[in-house]
Amino acid sequence: MVDYHAANNQSSTGGVQTYMEQENDWDRDLLLDPAWEKQQRKTFTAWCNSHLRKAGTQIDNIEEDFRDGLKLMLLLEVISGERLPKPERGKMRVHKINNVNKALDFIASKGVKLVSIGAEEIVDGNAKMTLGMIWTIILRFAIQDISVEETSAKEGLLLWCQRKTAPYKNVNVQNFHISWKDGLAFNALIHRHRPDLIDYDSLRKDDPVTNLNNAFEVAEKHLDIPKMLDAEDIVNTARPDEKAIMTYVSSFYHAFSGAQKAETAANRICKVLAVNQENEQMMEDYEKLASDLLEWIRRTIPWLENRTQEKTVNDMQAKQEDFRDYRCVHKPPKVQEKCQLEISFNTLQTKLRLSNRPAFMPSEGRMVSDINGAWHTLEGAEKGYEEWILSEIRRLERLEHLAEKFHQKAAIHESWTDGKEAMLTQKDYETSTLSEVKALLRKHEAFESDLAAHQDRVEQIAAIAQELNELDYYDSASVNARCQKICDQWDILGSLTQNRKESLERTEKQLESIDEHYLEYAKRAAPFNNWMEGAMEDLQDMFIVHNIEEIQGLITAHEQFKSTLAEANKEREAIQAIQAEVQKIAQSNGIKLSGANPYTTITPESIDSKWEKAMAMVPLRDNALQDELNKQNSNDNLRATFATQANTVGAYIQAKMEEIGRISIEMNGTLEDQLTNLKEYQKTIMSYMPEINKLEGYHQLIQEALIFDNQYTSYTMEHLRVGWEQLLTTIARTINEVENQILTRDAKGISQEQLYEYRASFNHFDKKRSGQMVSEDFRALLISTGNSLGDSEFNRIMGIVDPNGSGAVTFQAFIDFMSTETTDTDTADQVIASFKILAADKSFITAEELRRELPPDQAEYCIARMAPYSGPDAAPGALDYMSFSTALYGESDL
Repeated sequence: MVDYHAANNQSSTGGVQTYMEQENDWDRDLLLDPAWEKQQRKTFTAWCNSHLRKAGTQIDNIEEDFRDGLKLMLLLEVISGERLPKPERGKMRVHKINNVNKALDFIASKGVKLVSIGAEEIVDGNAKMTLGMIWTIILRFAIQDISVEETSAKEGLLLWCQRKTAPYKNVNVQNFHISWKDGLAFNALIHRHRPDLIDYDSLRKDDPVTNLNNAFEVAEKHLDIPKMLDAEDIVNTARPDEKAIMTYVSSFYHAFSGAQKAETAANRICKVLAVNQENEQMMEDYEKLASDLLEWIRRTIPWLENRTQEKTVNDMQAKQEDFRDYRCVHKPPKVQEKCQLEISFNTLQTKLRLSNRPAFMPSEGRMVSDINGAWHTLEGAEKGYEEWILSEIRRLERLEHLAEKFHQKAAIHESWTDGKEAMLTQKDYETSTLSEVKALLRKHEAFESDLAAHQDRVEQIAAIAQELNELDYYDSASVNARCQKICDQWDILGSLTQNRKESLERTEKQLESIDEHYLEYAKRAAPFNNWMEGAMEDLQDMFIVHNIEEIQGLITAHEQFKSTLAEANKEREAIQAIQAEVQKIAQSNGIKLSGANPYTTITPESIDSKWEKAMAMVPLRDNALQDELNKQNSNDNLRATFATQANTVGAYIQAKMEEIGRISIEMNGTLEDQLTNLKEYQKTIMSYMPEINKLEGYHQLIQEALIFDNQYTSYTMEHLRVGWEQLLTTIARTINEVENQILTRDAKGISQEQLYEYRASFNHFDKKRSGQMVSEDFRALLISTGNSLGDSEFNRIMGIVDPNGSGAVTFQAFIDFMSTETTDTDTADQVIASFKILAADKSFITAEELRRELPPDQAEYCIARMAPYSGPDAAPGALDYMSFSTALYGESDL
């Protein structure tokens, strides 16, 4: 026998040997098991034939057909794709040994350690050695190269199987023997890659023979994987042969990985073609965009080089507007096209370089540099065209500006002089009063100043006309005619201005004497008229008073006013005498008066009329003040009546509030006795309701009389209503607290003695006797009950007894907490844990599982209220029991 162990130690690499050492350490004693030997014979024979048939041959007996070494060498050539040394064709034993040694040498050259396998044993037909050799070949060429997530060989193949079958129910691949007995794992592998070949849901775990035969037949018929195992052998063996299973499963791995490689190759070809097509399209787009842009530049440059002059600014501005339209509308898209062209060119070159394609060379004249050159020429023409337009506009604007300035100033001057001759020649002062004449004189002085100021404008108009003549303005004739007319009119206005000034000064002296009397009348009539208007306003003034003192003050002020009426009548008569003196002077001097005093609009008639109206209002005011005095006396009686009843009701409410406060703290007897006494006490309080209604009646009268204050009482109806409502609410709340204590006692099994103890402890630490205690008092109470509290634990308890963070703890919250701390209750987490047990540790549960584990009515209750489960591991019909459980306890969904 030839021992290849030493030879392999010299030629093999340590990395390859490591995993092979364990696999080659196969237990010879196991081959003595007939069932395992049978499985290996069939599987290894089928595996060898799956490769030998590629060379047009096969084997029938694995230990006999490899004895001469010829088919063994052929098998190695087929599975490795390499040529072995030429075999010896002799029939002698030495020829066979040499051939087998060549095969074993080749296996050893691949880094495989052959332990105790020699050529003589193979030639002699030793079944155990032959099967061991074939297993070594299978490991090296079918399993070694399997790699999944940094694991290889057996571990890699096992991980591949686990990943592929993980989603399938009743499949849990942990090894290469009993995990495959029911046949579901084989079917799951096929269904994962070819779901069209297997109806997985129709398979049953309790029918392994059918499952195995189905997988073997489908694999042989559709996947070209020969049948290497017998279903009956696997099912009837307690532990199927691991090597047989691994050999067969590796065929699935290579079959499906081959299909994946073909798909990858097709995708690579499609990707390459897509890149090529995209590059070609980008080349075509570049050529077209470059041609269009160059053509637009060729058509635009001649337009920009045109320098034909225009006659008016409007014509040049039309050209400027066309140029602006070019710059803002037509050129920006072309700028974008040029930018896009450069971007496309650079992107294309980058893509070609990255994909190992030759660089793109545009057609002649369409290079980026050609386009940049044409664009530079365009911008040069553009700049020159814009500068020419601006210079032409400035030249024409100068002439038009002078002409416009002349006509503008002339129009302003003509507008100012319009009507001035008629104004200077009118005789309006002949019928005017003194004040009007003085006003006309001051107005005339202002006009003279304005006339002098306009002298500069007339000189400017003449100077502009002279400049237009010197520049040969095309409309100089009309400019000269208009300028001459303005100068002639200016001389006439100067003469008329002097004549009017003399006439106004002469009339002023004649009216000054009469004006002094008018002024005296105005000085005395105005204050007297204001006094009368103020008096009438006061006599008609609406007054609002709220008590007797205020109305008496108004009556006193009115009497003082009446005492001044005699002196006021004397002043009225003196003012009327001044007006009579004015009429006398005018008649004696033959002066025609205009009829109105220039200093005032107050006439003697209006003074007498207002005096008569004021005198008529005095008795009316007397009556109104007396009526209001009577009303205030009545209101004061209403205040006193309301105050008497309010003081009685207020004292009653305050006494009862203090009394119910004591009752709520110092309750005695059983809770049922306390409840009965409180309800009787409530009836007693409700019997006081007629007194409240009586007070409401008085308050209604107060409101109807619009009385807003009451000095006889500190109570308001609103305060008493609030107090009464608080009294009713307090007794109702106290009754409710006792009822809740009864419910707590009965639900939690708290004895009457414990409740007394809780109440005594609470009252002891309720230092303010308010029925509530602050957090520090509550901490002292908890410590007195034997609790050793840290800050975190105390904060947790405060979150329970004071969830709103008010800082106060009620007796009901205290006993609820004490009963909760001493009573075992279900929680949402406990219910979730129970559902998880029914669901076999899944994150969801099905209706079938609920109906199987729960009573019918409770199962249907859960199914109707559970929301569908939407997690990543959801299955058809999955229900979310976690959200359902938290909802039962009023918590938000997880």
